[in-house]
Amino acid sequence: MMDAWERVVARVAQCIPPGMMQLWVRPLSGMVVDDTLVVRAPNQFVRDWVEKRLRATFEDAAEAELGFRPRLDLGVVEETSRPLAASRQLVLPTPTAAPPVSTVAFRHGFDDFVVGPCNQLAYAAAQGFCRGDAGVEQMLLCAAPGLGKTHLAQAIGAEIARHTGQRQVRVCYVSAEEFVSQLVVAIRSRTTEQFKNRFRQNVDLLLLEDVHFFQGKEKMQDELVSTLDCLRQSGRQVVLTSSFLPRDLKDMDVHLTSRLTQGFLATMDRPDYATRLAIVQDKARREGITMPASVAELLAQRLRSDVRQLESCVRNLVLRARLLSVDITTALAWEILRNYEIDSPCLSLDAIISFVCQAYGISFDELCSRSRKRDRVVARNTVFYLARKHTELSLVEIGRRLNRNHSTVIKGITSVEREIARRTPLGNQIAHAIGRLLA
Repeated sequence: MMDAWERVVARVAQCIPPGMMQLWVRPLSGMVVDDTLVVRAPNQFVRDWVEKRLRATFEDAAEAELGFRPRLDLGVVEETSRPLAASRQLVLPTPTAAPPVSTVAFRHGFDDFVVGPCNQLAYAAAQGFCRGDAGVEQMLLCAAPGLGKTHLAQAIGAEIARHTGQRQVRVCYVSAEEFVSQLVVAIRSRTTEQFKNRFRQNVDLLLLEDVHFFQGKEKMQDELVSTLDCLRQSGRQVVLTSSFLPRDLKDMDVHLTSRLTQGFLATMDRPDYATRLAIVQDKARREGITMPASVAELLAQRLRSDVRQLESCVRNLVLRARLLSVDITTALAWEILRNYEIDSPCLSLDAIISFVCQAYGISFDELCSRSRKRDRVVARNTVFYLARKHTELSLVEIGRRLNRNHSTVIKGITSVEREIARRTPLGNQIAHAIGRLLA
């Protein structure tokens, strides 16, 4: 049975992203003493970060679990004059000292990846990479969000881990943002050697997601270059993913750009209608139902740009039908579709700009101005995001329309993707505005 501290931690885990949980909460130890929640961090840097960003989260979680709002005593292990009882103390390693995950529970594999003209080469290359046919130790998967690069990356990890025989492969699966955050912690806590060992020595396969996050982070780029060089020299395998091609990345060191292209580069495009229809049918089959042809065709027609959305829509449609004990019909499908970004064949850049200006209450001149006011920056970034996703315009053409350069467009798109993925208040605001446009 979990003690009070463990219950509080479990409650916190429901409120924050997994990466934040692993990096900042798992290293903490704690216990409840009378009316006080005593929490200890491994070092001052982690303590200050938790104080600034998670204090209210811990207080709310503790109140929900304990029935009263305790006083939060947040300190550092070395500084505490009131040691936690050994039987109650939960001491975990610091983020940079944690070993790579050797038995990663990947959600995706090759068997549930639907192949079509848009991703056939990437799929074949990923399988060849696992077998060693490609003759390279590194692969870079490039695609817009929701088109399957994470799916293939995880499939590679699962396949390699499954066929290692008696030797357990050491897999490290991490996002670029988590890599950077852990490096910052290592620098502040003077544990960079442990960090380097984790990513250079104690890993056989490194799966690093969203390398475009390194744009503009010079010191972090240097560390990644050194890590990739070390892994290559020791014959280790590396799989990277990016929302942009290396040539489109800005504020990137030329050495890092070179390293990103030294292996096999595989791209994935938006799925065509036949592939989308196959995805719907495959997902329905895995959910244990037979999807009516009219419904499958409707979903494939209306959700054209994002495979992740398409799969989510099928899952929610099946769940709604089961909860209500009703048949799956086109009427029910339309109810579910209202919650998703439905593509419009006539969605142009002008239409996107017009709607965004109306949604944010600004004029076209204000949108194109050099102002850095928050509402105008968010509006511009929303235009960049929607234009890339729903038009065939290049990044240069999109930027030119708003008097911005190629680099600014990429940064804006990345910012919107991050906010939406994290479901921050700003991300929810943007998602709501996008939903209104595509309704």
